[in-house]
Amino acid sequence: MSNYIQLHILTSYPPSSLNRDDLGRPKTAKMGGFDRLRVSSQSLKRHWRVSDLFESAMSGHIGTRTKRLGLDLEQVLLKKGIKEKDAKTWASDIAKEFGKLKKDSVEIEQLAHISPTEKEAAIALANKLGEENRAPETDELKLLRTDATAVDIAMFGRMLASTPEFNIEAACQVAHAISVHSIVVEDDYFTAVDDLNDGKKDSGSAHIGESGFAAALYYSYICINKTLLVDNLGGDEALAAKSIQALTEAATKVAPTGKQNSYASRAYASYVMAEKGEQQPRSLSVAFLKPVNGNDQAEVAITALEKQKDNFDKVYGACADSRYSINVVAGEGSFAELSKFVSE
Repeated sequence: MSNYIQLHILTSYPPSSLNRDDLGRPKTAKMGGFDRLRVSSQSLKRHWRVSDLFESAMSGHIGTRTKRLGLDLEQVLLKKGIKEKDAKTWASDIAKEFGKLKKDSVEIEQLAHISPTEKEAAIALANKLGEENRAPETDELKLLRTDATAVDIAMFGRMLASTPEFNIEAACQVAHAISVHSIVVEDDYFTAVDDLNDGKKDSGSAHIGESGFAAALYYSYICINKTLLVDNLGGDEALAAKSIQALTEAATKVAPTGKQNSYASRAYASYVMAEKGEQQPRSLSVAFLKPVNGNDQAEVAITALEKQKDNFDKVYGACADSRYSINVVAGEGSFAELSKFVSE
């Protein structure tokens, strides 16, 4: 039976455009018959993974998502004095172990998530080939690993279509963040003035634009299968605990970077409830099928979330063995204790 850690997070953002669609408008979704603001799980995971907080905490254990590994390997070989044709061929031989290559290129077609161990091995092999001025042997190309996995790969998974035996099942599931209330996306009409325009001949603007924005209190849900995470990390329980702490801190403190220079919409979570246990996980998003209304949305949302948690417990039995929450609105709880709780 797996040991699950669930995080239920409420974060309020002022006017912002954190995550945009193909038209440049804030992403939305229908829920409970009302329009809601949305931040995609892909956006959330990306910003947590590359944040200074996460990178500082997990330095040396974070993978690289790239198509460009073959280009880096080619440069290593060229610097070793290998002829351009051979450098391209040998770099391709190594790079294609991580995914199908583009036609007549050393670039991988799709982003490959490569662990530090795998990247170091690929670079080391390129250096060795350059020094010995020879093509790689078949056995040397077996660079993919299922052990010594980077924490972000262990958490969020990896799919390699060409070598499925090295796929990693994600130990962490992240829901799209959704506003707990209905919203209307507003339009921000803006102008820019030419600094060298003295206004004597032309007092108009040099640029006119328009962008969408909205403010929202978001509910976010994260489910971590700690048993699978430890397994993905080769049984390293200490590293798993450290990665859960780092993810929890990033999820509660790191804001998506969309339009931050325009809105400075950075925020910490106002409320976090962490749950631990072997029970089947469940989101508490149903608490917000009916949009939160009123002048004190944060308190109403917290009350609705806790009531939904209690109702699940009443009907299904205890849905967690233990819980810990922090409530910034009421000034209750400690983030240090929350961090300790999720990692123990």
